[in-house]
Amino acid sequence: KAAPKKAAAKKAAPKKVAAKKAAPKKAVATKKSATAKPAVAPAAQPTTVNAYVNFNGNCEEAFNFYRSVFGGNFAYFGRFKDVPSMDGNPVPAADADKIMHVSLPISKETILMGSDFSSSMPYPYAAGNNFGLSIAVGSRKDADRIFGGLSAGGKVTMPMADTFWGAYFGMFTDKYGVNWMVNYDKPHN
Repeated sequence: KAAPKKAAAKKAAPKKVAAKKAAPKKAVATKKSATAKPAVAPAAQPTTVNAYVNFNGNCEEAFNFYRSVFGGNFAYFGRFKDVPSMDGNPVPAADADKIMHVSLPISKETILMGSDFSSSMPYPYAAGNNFGLSIAVGSRKDADRIFGGLSAGGKVTMPMADTFWGAYFGMFTDKYGVNWMVNYDKPHN
């Protein structure tokens, strides 16, 4: 009587194996249906701080030098002549070919950024005031909070506002004379 039970158990085993083989097909089907669903919004980016260096007309030369040392490619490279007019006035001819913004990723966490001084800067170029800190934040709320907190008692040079490059951005000099930029890159849908 025990032998028929073993035979029955052996007959049941193939059913279990068949069920196991079916499981991967279900997993594949689940993956396909998951990719068909709308993408979930990415988590907010963490706050990062990067150096921002201003130059007196030689930003392009300097950043080509930095790239030769660090390697990599520019994530962004734009000239003042490429910027849409904000006030209806054209970019002065002396500034047209100067670098409006350049960014060079030098590690997973760090981006070296820079620009040339232009005639529209709120202060003239001088060794010592040609750098600042750029803060990238994960939300508009964080941008407003950090901008408001750090600029208290300082001088706002560009209030937080939506920009032509698709970010929410502002600049100021804090009460200790340090130049800051706050940037929130809005999600692109």
